[in-house]
Amino acid sequence: MSRNPDEGGTAAHAVKPPLGSAFARLWTAAAFSNLADGLGRTAVPLIATTLTRDPLAIAALGAVAFLPWLIFGLPAGMIVDRFDRRYIMAFANTLRGGVALVLAILATTGTLSIVSLLVATLVFGLGETLFDNATNAVVPAVTPPKALDRANGFMQAAQITIDSFLAAPIAGILFAVSLALPVWLGAAAFIIPVVLAVFLPISAARPLIADHEDAPTGAGAGEALRYLWHTKYLRTMTLYTTVVGSSLSFAQAATFLYFLDEQHVPEAVIGFVMSGIGLGALFGSIVSPRLVARFGRGAVMFWTNIACVVAMAGVWIAPELITAMVSYAAFAACVSIWNVPWGALRQTIIPNRLFGRVLGIIRSVTWGVMPIATLIGGLVAREDLRLPLIIGAGIQLVATLLWSRVILRATDYNEPIPGPKRQTLSSTAG
Repeated sequence: MSRNPDEGGTAAHAVKPPLGSAFARLWTAAAFSNLADGLGRTAVPLIATTLTRDPLAIAALGAVAFLPWLIFGLPAGMIVDRFDRRYIMAFANTLRGGVALVLAILATTGTLSIVSLLVATLVFGLGETLFDNATNAVVPAVTPPKALDRANGFMQAAQITIDSFLAAPIAGILFAVSLALPVWLGAAAFIIPVVLAVFLPISAARPLIADHEDAPTGAGAGEALRYLWHTKYLRTMTLYTTVVGSSLSFAQAATFLYFLDEQHVPEAVIGFVMSGIGLGALFGSIVSPRLVARFGRGAVMFWTNIACVVAMAGVWIAPELITAMVSYAAFAACVSIWNVPWGALRQTIIPNRLFGRVLGIIRSVTWGVMPIATLIGGLVAREDLRLPLIIGAGIQLVATLLWSRVILRATDYNEPIPGPKRQTLSSTAG
């Protein structure tokens, strides 16, 4: 086997391929969208804590946020593979901006309730399935293949920086002034990414021309399902991420209440606590491409999950705020380090013409189970706000050890795996 450019050594990485102006426009659109997302992500749980302190009710908001991936993940993928991805991104953010506007009006008029927050979170999540799916599909269409890990690192770094260091503190401060202010600002912030998405280049509009012309006419969800089922490696990794993603959702079901009630953080300061945690996430997104280049995707993905277990246990046992923040920052760093190679791995091995549908199926499975795990975590948190953390860490440790050989093989995959109709998959994808 030829030497993998993702493995150790510097020759293959001496000259980094440029990401290009098309990626820069995509990055900018995603960055402004992240600003609006981050404002709502901090404001909505804070608003909810003014209406109830029940951990299950707070966990329900997190569960509902993932529910659209279960019911709409695959349809969203089909839409992304069939229509102009630029306009899908614009429509998705228009929908999310409209939801934020409605919440702002309800908050201003004093008619906001937990039910309205749940409904708004659900509709917002439907828009998110479209926007996230389209954005992930566009990255390989506007980025050189050898730059995918770096491009995903830049995308995640922007999300974390804006979400944690800009949006979260602003949302916390604005919330202290007026409950509705961060939601009003979030609604306005969606306008810019709507405009930017429309002006992405034609390469972002649809699957890559070469793949698209090679696709069977009228191919739909069935082709994507067959592809994922016959691609043994991707199928196995999807099962692993489902188990681990559920354990993380379970562990984080009552995060806000953990900091508010266990670590006694004032509500107006919670945004700054999230910013401190965000330092770890930002660090992870920056170092992840370098770690992948040095050690390979497989080793990075495996040891990152082991470190994540240790970090979660640290949050569970933390006696005071600083220790909790440092441990949570380490946990966030591990999640970021994992997300970069996992995203690039999917973009590498899934043919672009199938990417939206296959990613939709993967997220329907992995993220679709998360609402159940989050609700169970909320129930457990009623007894002890710390208990979900150590249970989640235990589940992740067992799963990572069981799937260790599969995870370590991630370094071996450097090109799209052909579909079952080409009759080469069953013998090569395992």
